[in-house]
Amino acid sequence: MNASQVIIEYLRAAGIAHVFGYPGDPNVEFLEAARRAGLEFVLARREGTAGLMAEAYGQITGRPGVCLSTLGPGSSNLVNAVANAYLDRVPMLALSGQIEDRRLPYFTHQVLDHNRLFAPVTKWTTAIRPDTVGTVMRKALRLAVAERPGPVHISTPANVVGAEASDDAVVLPPMTAATPDIQVFATDAPADPLKRLGAANRPVVVTGISALRADAGPALARFAETHGLPVVVAPMAKGVLPEDHPYYAGTLDMACNACLWDFLGRSDLILSVGFDAVELIKPWSPAAPVIHIDSTPNTDQIYPARIEVVGDIGRILDAFSDAGGASARWTEAEIAAHRDGLMRLYYQGRVAGALNPTDVIDTVRAAMPRDTVVSTDVGSHKLLVGQGWTTYRPRGVLMTNGLSSMGYALPAAITARHLLGDRPVVCFTGDGGLAMVQGELRLAASLKLGLKVVVFCDDSLNRIELKQMARQYPSQGTLIEPTDMVKLAESMGCDGIAVDSVSGLEKALTGNGAPDRPLVIGARIDPAQYAAQF
Repeated sequence: MNASQVIIEYLRAAGIAHVFGYPGDPNVEFLEAARRAGLEFVLARREGTAGLMAEAYGQITGRPGVCLSTLGPGSSNLVNAVANAYLDRVPMLALSGQIEDRRLPYFTHQVLDHNRLFAPVTKWTTAIRPDTVGTVMRKALRLAVAERPGPVHISTPANVVGAEASDDAVVLPPMTAATPDIQVFATDAPADPLKRLGAANRPVVVTGISALRADAGPALARFAETHGLPVVVAPMAKGVLPEDHPYYAGTLDMACNACLWDFLGRSDLILSVGFDAVELIKPWSPAAPVIHIDSTPNTDQIYPARIEVVGDIGRILDAFSDAGGASARWTEAEIAAHRDGLMRLYYQGRVAGALNPTDVIDTVRAAMPRDTVVSTDVGSHKLLVGQGWTTYRPRGVLMTNGLSSMGYALPAAITARHLLGDRPVVCFTGDGGLAMVQGELRLAASLKLGLKVVVFCDDSLNRIELKQMARQYPSQGTLIEPTDMVKLAESMGCDGIAVDSVSGLEKALTGNGAPDRPLVIGARIDPAQYAAQF
């Protein structure tokens, strides 16, 4: 096999069937190897969106998403998506072409130092050679999925990708994260986390993406029910506990964040269960002691924890449940009252007779099936979707909340719809975020993806404009020209409709559009609710 074929065989062995990218000259041998092996190459409209598609692949499947670029500007365009996967803790393999390695020490045209470029935003960056390609692929795959997962970058020199490989044995490493035996670490020995929990009157659970990756949702529900614990969920972990569960207590650091932080501030013990502080938008403020429960130690120290229980999250929670609990510290009625108060705050600022942002979310939720997958972009609408979209299953909401890069939602929705067959997919995006990636609508149409793209249209970069308003500054550099969403959709091979009312949105969502054709809905909203919320 040549080096490209070895790479492809490792991807196939790992169950990876898609590569997202934008190729150049150094990628030709790789593309041919992928074609012959039956791997699907998805041609994005630029390298950055290809990387975001690959990130969504990793979020959905748990396997590394693979993205590809050419050398020079292709590799630099890929950096943002790789950084996104790095801070979102998503496994990824990013492949970039490079000039022949014999010219690399002195040639300058389109040459960037990939190791220096990608080192700050990857777990590892390297280059393949004919005598190392198999070893590099084993290490890359193992590193990408190991806790905490993240991206690995591999340079593929033009003289290597087609060269005969001497290191060509395909020996797949374990592709699941290692989970150590349960260990307890404590500042004060001996320490008994169950005794600490038993002594608390108002304990609360905060859970996040590590619990999601560990598929710890059933164990989490049992733990909450056994010990009478409300569960606050980090945004990227929405659905790890179904949001109609009586112990679900809201989503952290989205809309109404002061209400959630006040709720945590009234607790006398916080159990951080697979919660990754990379998602924090506000600084950690509760004074209550914390018990850290995760697959990794509390090395971030964003919050202090005098007790750490490290190991398989589901096994830890099951052990805590098996040990039994005191009578419920929180009644279901108390948690329901808290949720009711949260929702009252969520609807503050609605303008009568207008299409409010929360109207858009509620209307789409009512019209779509329970198992709908939603992707959301970055902006004011994301904070409302993060709190207001009711999620019933793990990975039912795709978002970036580590790097939080605008332009994420449409590429993520394309990947989700492409992978998940008939499962309905909705993309929520702002007009600013869509403008960054709108060319990918043409890809969605060419792939015959019947997804719905709901655009919050307010002609503004609202998050920044609100900060200007708070300082009594005029809007400067934050207003964008309105786009005719219908004409844009049609030019990209999609269906399009503009709405400015709930009834119009309902009609658009329930219309008899083509099932294999994307629908772009330009929802003209009144942004006044944003000002009241944020």
